[in-house]
Amino acid sequence: MVKLSVIVPFYNVQTFAPDALRSLHANARQDFEFILVDDCSTDGTPEILARAERELPGAVVLRHEKNSGLATARNTGIDAARGEYLTFLDGDDWLAPGHYGELVAAIEDLGCDFVRTDHVENTGRSRSLRRVPHGPRQVVMNPRDAILPPERSTSVDYAYAWAGIYHRRLADNGVLRFLDGLRTAEDRPWIWRLHREAESFAVVGLHGVFYRRGVVSSLTQIGDVRQLDFIRALDQVIEETSRDPDADRLLPKAVRTYCAIIAHHLGNMERFEPAVARKLRSMSAAALRRMPQDVLKDALDSMDLRRGSRLRRLRRRAALSGPEVAA
Repeated sequence: MVKLSVIVPFYNVQTFAPDALRSLHANARQDFEFILVDDCSTDGTPEILARAERELPGAVVLRHEKNSGLATARNTGIDAARGEYLTFLDGDDWLAPGHYGELVAAIEDLGCDFVRTDHVENTGRSRSLRRVPHGPRQVVMNPRDAILPPERSTSVDYAYAWAGIYHRRLADNGVLRFLDGLRTAEDRPWIWRLHREAESFAVVGLHGVFYRRGVVSSLTQIGDVRQLDFIRALDQVIEETSRDPDADRLLPKAVRTYCAIIAHHLGNMERFEPAVARKLRSMSAAALRRMPQDVLKDALDSMDLRRGSRLRRLRRRAALSGPEVAA
């Protein structure tokens, strides 16, 4: 029986894929499988993965006929997974030796739906520990209790799918699936659904995932139109949370998060292509108009002056504009 399925999408990461694969080899076990999804790479990544399929115990390579994005690649892996537990890794990140064995031991000891972990962020030669914004460790809790308060960073703001391990029943119930086609912010609707619909979770202090930040080819570093997928992603968060029985309590957090992300992108307009920058303003204005307006007002009032003022100006533009711009 397969104990753990590890889902690893790859797209044009020939420089970093060998590090990821070596770290998977250092985590291999007879009851682990590694599902390597090639999202139609056009560099040397396919050849690297073909070699890994021969040399990495438990490895299987799945290939997309067209590039479909990280969310869809992860779904491809979920559909193929046979493990009692599932986890994720990105093709440009890597692991400490034996990390997955410790992760499996943690969730089996705690007996919950999912476990979240800290991670190590790597920018050039600099490393820093990033902790899950959740105080209790090794304590099983209701995931809903970790969504609030709205004004503080909480577990739903720590939206890294690879920073944890998830019981198979979450995949069987559809909770682990990502919104197909999203090219950025794909973890946002996912982490909210996980915390709304799973029954139990815990946080443990493992530091075995190394996240490579600042990669030139990463979408977080590219100012093209794909970056605007965050609007579709956060629209999904608002839509699904609005239907939740606890919508009155949870929507202020969802709206405030959406506003903070819009403000972040508006504050970094210089990295966008001019046409994309214009589209960002237009789509963000339309997004503000779609939000529940009473909740939006409270969210803007709770933000600092700089971000609040920026979004109020955009909101006034939305009120004066014509037909809504589709996301």
